[in-house]
Amino acid sequence: MFKNIKLSQIFSLSERAVVHSGDCLELLKIIPDGAMQLIVTSPPYNLGKEYERKLKLEEYLEQQKTVISECVRTLSERGSICWQVGNHVDNGAIIPLDSVLYPIFKDSGLKMRNRIIWHFEHGLHCSRRFSGRYETIIWFTKSDDYVFNLDPVRVPQKYPGKKYFKGPKAGQYSSNPLGKNPGDLWVIPNVKNNHVEKTLHPCQFPVELVERLVLSMSNEDDWVLDPFLGVGSTIVAALRHNRRGVGAEVMPQYVKIAAERIKSTVAGNLKTRPMHKPVYDPKEAGNRLTIAPWTVQSTSQQTSLLDEALS
Repeated sequence: MFKNIKLSQIFSLSERAVVHSGDCLELLKIIPDGAMQLIVTSPPYNLGKEYERKLKLEEYLEQQKTVISECVRTLSERGSICWQVGNHVDNGAIIPLDSVLYPIFKDSGLKMRNRIIWHFEHGLHCSRRFSGRYETIIWFTKSDDYVFNLDPVRVPQKYPGKKYFKGPKAGQYSSNPLGKNPGDLWVIPNVKNNHVEKTLHPCQFPVELVERLVLSMSNEDDWVLDPFLGVGSTIVAALRHNRRGVGAEVMPQYVKIAAERIKSTVAGNLKTRPMHKPVYDPKEAGNRLTIAPWTVQSTSQQTSLLDEALS
């Protein structure tokens, strides 16, 4: 799969992996119309992180509009755009970015196919509102004839042995043997300090999140673009499934990390969290702190202790 793949700094349709060190508009200007099958990104949230200059919301939206317009130009007729965003926070009040960005995509002639909720368990702890534990992926297509491959991203059935109980199919299994549609609520751990993929980027994309989009919305050898590349997770996901990947990043330290991760992917030794790996189950992990002591009778506690002593 990775034979003869070299990382390029200059975009060409003949390349397989390209990282542009600089502004994404510089990169987008040299990409031909309709050349990209899938555009996946997580743009800055206008929070004043080290990689962004905090702007007034109107300025931020105008900046995003310029980038989105160029992305739409480069998108193929059967292509998709997935914009992963959270909330902008202004003096303690949150502004859901997907809601204010939606009109830009709609006015560009795109159609929304899903508003995917990405749920995770860890993040900042709030004291004056409920802690945020989700972000959204807004998925748009350029036409009604778009690529969508469900089978590669199916997840295990909840009741795989379920059968039809009446009608012409009575007695036959009712579940798809390849698994079920994952739906529009995805439970995928975010990249925090104990995550196998963690780098110094504060808001890093988990590779498995991008893999699900890459597999379902593109085919082998297609181009996948990330205009706000960060540390390269989108290109990593694209290469892992025999697609071509290109992205732009303005922060030199992130460009360096992205290049290292892409090269490790090509060498086959980049560590990532596997797709479909279950979220942590403390009982399966053998954690004994899963039963609240106040819910257990003293007799059963003594029995449990005796069983442990004899085992």
